[in-house]
Amino acid sequence: MEELVVKVDGKEYKVFVEETEEGRMLVHCGSDVYEVETKKDVELSAIERLHKSRLIQDGELEITAPLPGIIYDVKAKQGSSVKQGQSLFTLMAMKMENDITSPREGVLKEIKVKKDDNVNKGDVLAILE
Repeated sequence: MEELVVKVDGKEYKVFVEETEEGRMLVHCGSDVYEVETKKDVELSAIERLHKSRLIQDGELEITAPLPGIIYDVKAKQGSSVKQGQSLFTLMAMKMENDITSPREGVLKEIKVKKDDNVNKGDVLAILE
């Protein structure tokens, strides 16, 4: 992981950049994690929030709900190994199914929700180590 200082609107931020695959990176800024895609011959583009993940301790991530809704499906089990991009949950919100995926490879240390649970934006769905 590479440490960088970036300036946004005149304010400097210390970030950690982790390359995940060709042209894609995870950018850790404080407790937030962003997925960044680079395109050939252009600057960084398409900064997208990763289903609102928060870095907690020792590299663990809290995977949080990006919006309020109902857990329609839990697709992984506690203790299982998951790959980056693997579907973990389906969240039903505004009559639409939203796929919540793993932001990186790891082990699901804890799953904090079950099918039919109501969740609010920011609620912790799982902890990934």
